[in-house]
Amino acid sequence: MAVRKAKAPSASAAVRRGKAEAGAVFAIRAQKGRKRARAIAAARPARRRARAAGPVRRAIPKRTLAAIGPQAPGVLIAEGDSWFDYPLNDVLEALEDNHGFDVESVAHAGDNVEDMAYAGGQFEQFARRLEKLLRQERIPDAILISGGGNDLAGDEFVMLLNHAASGLPALNDDVVRGIIDVRLANAYTFLISALTELSKQYLNRPIPIVIHGYAYPIPDGRGVLGGWGILPGPWLRPSFHRKGHPDQDTNAKVMRQLIDTFNAMLKRISGTPGFAHVRYLDLRGELASDSTYKKDWANEMHPTARGFAAVAAKFAAAIKQ
Repeated sequence: MAVRKAKAPSASAAVRRGKAEAGAVFAIRAQKGRKRARAIAAARPARRRARAAGPVRRAIPKRTLAAIGPQAPGVLIAEGDSWFDYPLNDVLEALEDNHGFDVESVAHAGDNVEDMAYAGGQFEQFARRLEKLLRQERIPDAILISGGGNDLAGDEFVMLLNHAASGLPALNDDVVRGIIDVRLANAYTFLISALTELSKQYLNRPIPIVIHGYAYPIPDGRGVLGGWGILPGPWLRPSFHRKGHPDQDTNAKVMRQLIDTFNAMLKRISGTPGFAHVRYLDLRGELASDSTYKKDWANEMHPTARGFAAVAAKFAAAIKQ
């Protein structure tokens, strides 16, 4: 029996489904908004008495005001994976600390793009964050999306590799194409379409969206703090070794191929009709992949504080444009 190659659904179909999902979420939020308005109306006299005590700022100690600094000139909403939700350092923390943005985040370490696109409740959580900002009369400068690493690495990564003894190239092109150019491309298109439509529902215009590809990781077997015990990782080298590929330098070249394919997909997505507000960031030149790579990579999948700062600077420059 002939095996049929996976065929990507048309981008327009994913866009339509994303818009429909956003419309349903907006209807739910509108219903909850009316309920909230009734609750606020019932509590209004007490709230007026609380406000009569004077401006809130006067109630905050001067030492606290000095510590927290002024209100940020810009605000962002983020959806993503561990690059946006990592202990001690991540892209969002660097955007706040180094570039002065306020960030509202619904990112969760470990999430893959299909979780973000299709898991129930993700879009409603995003809508809640947006509503809070709009009640404060703050419109986000951009929506940031980070995703794809968890769809490719970890236990799933072994499926992308051919065994060394097979005589085939290390990467299985058919599997890579099916995951990146079909599954991930469809999920990203759906996700961007839904977030765009939610923006239009609330603001009558799209909020700019920034997506990014990853830089070139080195499959050296390092996980979080070494990856011992219950700590996450490593995500890459075990699969290479299982399929008979022990050489780190050769495996690093394989990872470059995979990351290049992923970045090419995101670049195509940013050119989808109706996505003129979507900006793709190429981060492959931001983190070292030569013999000095450990200064930028804390482990196989995550940058160091220095690396996250470099990535955040790229985001900040794009947002300011």
